Amino acid sequence: MKKIIFLLVTMTAVLFAGQCRYEVKQLKVEWKAYKTPLKIGVGGTFNKVAIEATDKSSEKSYLGTSTVTINTTSVDSKNSGRDAKLVKYFFAVQNVKSITAKVVSVENKLINVDITMNGITKTIPMKLDFDDDEIEAEGHIDLADFNMLPSLSSITKACYDLHKGKTWQDVEIKFELKTRKHCD
Repeated sequence: MKKIIFLLVTMTAVLFAGQCRYEVKQLKVEWKAYKTPLKIGVGGTFNKVAIEATDKSSEKSYLGTSTVTINTTSVDSKNSGRDAKLVKYFFAVQNVKSITAKVVSVENKLINVDITMNGITKTIPMKLDFDDDEIEAEGHIDLADFNMLPSLSSITKACYDLHKGKTWQDVEIKFELKTRKHCD
């Protein structure tokens, strides 16, 4: 009996030894919007971003089962006056308190992400780049796809002189994810 128990314990230890999972060291969500007829870019990040994944056994599976939730009041363009205007005259106009991004497929150099904003979900293709423990995805959204044109009109009006009467409806988005492997 002791031999059987010892054998079972040994087999269990061998089976579970070396099981690894990936954890997030850092997640950064960047955006770049455009203003003026010359299409000058203004960028920033969000300070309150959370990520959940259902499969953490590899970087690809972690990415492929991830959902990111962004708190829009945490917008950070490195200009507090601009940040306050973005919250008040863009996100609050249509009561957009959060944005979610759920990965729906991962291919070789492409990732498809369901972005939900203003109660509307659109699948956005993004260019994907893996480099050791770093994953980057870049793409563009059109604010019209999310029925955000009233917010766009509001921020254009609030920043009319600075934007020279023009705020563009396309926004560049980028996700940077740094992971680390953790083995038991």
